Amino acid sequence: MEPPERVAVVGAGAVGLTVAHDLAKNGARVTVFERDAPGGGMTGRAAGICYDAYAEDIDVAVADRAMARLRSLSGEGAFVFHDTPYVFLAREGDDAGAAALSEAVERMQVHGRDVSIVTAYELADRFPIRTDDVALAGVAANAGWADPAAYVDLFVEKCEAMGVEFRLGDAVSIRGDPPGVAVDDVVTARFDAVVVAAGVHSRRLLAEAGYPIALKPYRVQALVGDCDYRGPTVYDATDESYLRPHPSGVLAGDGVEPVEANPDDWDPTADDWFVRDSLSTVTHRTKTEPTVERAWAGLCGATPDRNPLVGAVGDGLYVAAGWHGHGFMWAPAMGELVAGEVLGDPDSSVPDPFDPRRFDGDESFAVVDGMTVDNDDES
Repeated sequence: MEPPERVAVVGAGAVGLTVAHDLAKNGARVTVFERDAPGGGMTGRAAGICYDAYAEDIDVAVADRAMARLRSLSGEGAFVFHDTPYVFLAREGDDAGAAALSEAVERMQVHGRDVSIVTAYELADRFPIRTDDVALAGVAANAGWADPAAYVDLFVEKCEAMGVEFRLGDAVSIRGDPPGVAVDDVVTARFDAVVVAAGVHSRRLLAEAGYPIALKPYRVQALVGDCDYRGPTVYDATDESYLRPHPSGVLAGDGVEPVEANPDDWDPTADDWFVRDSLSTVTHRTKTEPTVERAWAGLCGATPDRNPLVGAVGDGLYVAAGWHGHGFMWAPAMGELVAGEVLGDPDSSVPDPFDPRRFDGDESFAVVDGMTVDNDDES
């Protein structure tokens, strides 16, 4: 088949913008549809944490590709990738968590990850964090963080330089066979291919077009605290909380609600209990006394097996969603792979285990947070 000449991308978050840029760079005429401003959806609420501490072949390959590209982009415009070690720990009394962490690190090391097990004493020696409650910790060297808003700004500029057209401000619907995008039920144009990268809204858009996908939204929360913190990114596997350095001091999150949320009726403000508990956690771990600068909630997309839904759902119709909170981290790699798949590049296509057609779309499954350590997944 001839590669598509005209491609629509629905969604201007980190993934959608990367797909659009990489399509245009390889000769496609691209139109991006976004009902808000670029980055105005969940990318604007992302934590920006990045690492390669995975234990499965496919995840490792994607993470390697993403981390390399993030570093290559650093310094373009206002985008900066901040190299920062990633510490994941289990607390005293959490024997199951410590055992899972130790096993996960062993699997990461088998896959060549620069990850080591350290004791509480070694951790305290290396980093300015509290460790007296730590039973066991892992440290991933190849990690860092970046500002998702700066990534969006950079890729908007890169897309415009490649001639990508932006259609902003309209809610759209999707058509299949042939692929198309409609505004107010009027098809704007026919495209050779349509890529739906609209986060948790991808499920509704595709279902209305007759292509159900196995995706459930769930609510997460984060805050920025004003303090003096210059330590590593820390993920506490015992209470499933995280924190990372931020220009204001620290960005922290947990507050995961492991239930399906309504993507059209949810609260984007942080809960009082989350703000209170998160401040206490940050104060404890960083040995600082932060004050809240801002706090918010966002939506992540869960799938039955924790792998994303990426690839064709029909002739000329593609999806890129279901990231379990890893969308920004994986965007540099997945954008490139999705573009390759759409254009028929055999050397740059999406891994088969991410094929969205592996599910019927009506599966019953529990919502599980993506940032976790257990015997079936990675940190």
